[in-house]
Amino acid sequence: MNPTIGFALLLTVLQGARGQKVTSLTACLVDQSLRLDCRHENTTTSPIQYEFSLTREKKKHVLYGTMGVPEHSYRSRTNFTSKYNIKVLYLSSFTTKDEGTYTCELRLSGQPPVTSSETVSVLRDKLVKCEGISLLAQNTSGLLMLLLSLPLLQAMDFISL
Repeated sequence: MNPTIGFALLLTVLQGARGQKVTSLTACLVDQSLRLDCRHENTTTSPIQYEFSLTREKKKHVLYGTMGVPEHSYRSRTNFTSKYNIKVLYLSSFTTKDEGTYTCELRLSGQPPVTSSETVSVLRDKLVKCEGISLLAQNTSGLLMLLLSLPLLQAMDFISL
């Protein structure tokens, strides 16, 4: 093999692995649903394969994704949304029977099986409500803009504090 082609191939694989790294997996409660936020880098234009799973009593249960087949008992309870660098899974009717270790795993489509994953241990009585997390974690730029613009709005007599 031509060394230039080999180096280009290696560089492509390394860039692909870097482009889909999971940076965090967090869990919180929305009403009676578990919400899992899987944040990841997104420096590639290739489609990203993903899988959410639950490990309980040393057995892996696939909840949702494009890599494994979700178990029938979870299909009607899951709701999934995806944006540029976050994948969010909701598991409705969350009970103590759903406690365990949750995993978010990502893999680039068409690449060798180079994966990135994060886990979070979930206990129902230890979960926090999502409302406090989402405002700070997801809307920081909007909140920051509002706080920075208050003095300007006050100076222009648009608001009075």
